[in-house]
Amino acid sequence: MLKSVILIGGPQKGTRFRPLSFEVPKPLFPVAGVPMLQHHVEECAKVPNMKEILLIGFYQPNEELTRFMSSAQQEFKISIRYLQEYAALGTGGGIYHFRDQILSGGPEAFFIMNADVCSEFPLPEMLNFQKEHGESSSFVILGTTANRKQSMNYGCIVENQQTNEVLHYVEKPSTFVSDIINCGIYLFTPEIFQHIGAVFQKNQQDMLLELFITLAIRLEQDIFTALAGQGKLYVYKTPAIWSQIKSAGSAIYASRLYLNQYHKTHPERLATNKEGGPRISGNVYIHPTANIDPTAVLGPNVSIGTGVTIGAGVRVRESIILHGATLQDHSCVLNCIVGWDSTIGKWARVEGTPSDPNPNDPYAKIDSETLFRDGELTPSITILGCNVTIPAEVIILNSIVLPYKDLNRSFKNQIIL
Repeated sequence: MLKSVILIGGPQKGTRFRPLSFEVPKPLFPVAGVPMLQHHVEECAKVPNMKEILLIGFYQPNEELTRFMSSAQQEFKISIRYLQEYAALGTGGGIYHFRDQILSGGPEAFFIMNADVCSEFPLPEMLNFQKEHGESSSFVILGTTANRKQSMNYGCIVENQQTNEVLHYVEKPSTFVSDIINCGIYLFTPEIFQHIGAVFQKNQQDMLLELFITLAIRLEQDIFTALAGQGKLYVYKTPAIWSQIKSAGSAIYASRLYLNQYHKTHPERLATNKEGGPRISGNVYIHPTANIDPTAVLGPNVSIGTGVTIGAGVRVRESIILHGATLQDHSCVLNCIVGWDSTIGKWARVEGTPSDPNPNDPYAKIDSETLFRDGELTPSITILGCNVTIPAEVIILNSIVLPYKDLNRSFKNQIIL
C-alpha cells in the first residue's frame, strides 16, 4: 500500500505570489484551468495501490480548501485529508509531526511532494527505480538537469553515475556543485522517520542548551545532507517537464507546460477551432461557462476561467484570465494575469514582459526574479488583482495592480497600491 503527502505551506508563504494569494491559497491558484494541487492529486490517484493523499500545511481550514478536497475525492475516488500544523515546522518537521497519520495502515512507501512544482510526476517510474536501486529501504529524490548558473538556486545533487547514489547534497550552494537539481518530489520508506527523529532529538537537546531557537526541520538541509554518501539516498533523473511555481510569472510558464501536456493526458481540455467559436491559436483552455465572441483571437498559452466574458475583436496571448473577468471589445491582453471579476475597457492594452527561460538552452529553468532591481521594478508580467477596473483606451505595461482599484489613466512599470 502507498500514500502521498503534499506539502502546501501556509499564508506566510506565497508572498511572491501576491496579490493573487490574497484571494485564494496559493496551492489552489488555477494553472492550465485547474487548481495547482489538482495536477498532483490526479497523478497520485493513477498510481496502483495508492490509498490516501494527505495535505500538510498551516493554512486555517477554509471553504476553498474544503471544497477542493471534497470535489477531488469524488472525482478521483481516493481519500484526501488535510492535516494542519500548529506552526511552520519545515519540510521535515511537518511530516515528522504527523508521522502516525502517515504510517497508519502500514504503507510500505510514501511520496512527499511540494505543492508549488509543475511536473509530469513520474511516480510509477520512481517506484520501479527504487526497486532496482539499493535496498528496499532506500530513499529516492526526483532530480533534473539545470544549467550551471541556475543550478545554484536549487538543491544540488552529486551522484555516482553508475549506481545513481547521492554522494553529496548541498542546498543553494554559493559556487557550482552539480547541474543535477532537486525537483521537490521524493519517495520515502517509513525508515526516514528514524533519521528525522535523530535530528529532532538533537534539536531538542540544543534547545535545552539554548543553542537552537526553532524546532523546524528541513528535509533538504538537515536530512539529505546527512544521508548523502551513506548508500541510502538515490536520485532518479527525469528528462520530462519541471518548473517551480514561486511567482505569478512562473504560473504562466507552468500553465504553458501543462497545456502542452494535455495533448497526451487531457485532449478534451484543449479548445479547438469550431464554427461560430473564437479563433484558437496554439494551446488554449476555455471553461465551458465562459462567453466568448467569435471574432476574438486566443492563444497560444491562454486559460480562461469560469464565467469570463470576452468581447468582439479581443486578442489574448500568454495569459491567465480568472473567473468572472470581462474583457471588453478590442482590448488586448498579453503576458498577463487578469484577476477575479476584473474589467478591461474597450481598446485598452494590458501587457507584461514574459519571464521565460532561455529558449535556446534545453536545461534553462525559470529565474525567480526579484521584484526590484537597481531601485526599479523589474519588468515582468502584468498582474491585476481581483475587482480591478481598467478604463477604455489606456495602456497598462509591466505593472502590478492591487485588488479593488479603479484606474483612470495609463501606467508603466509601477505597483499600483
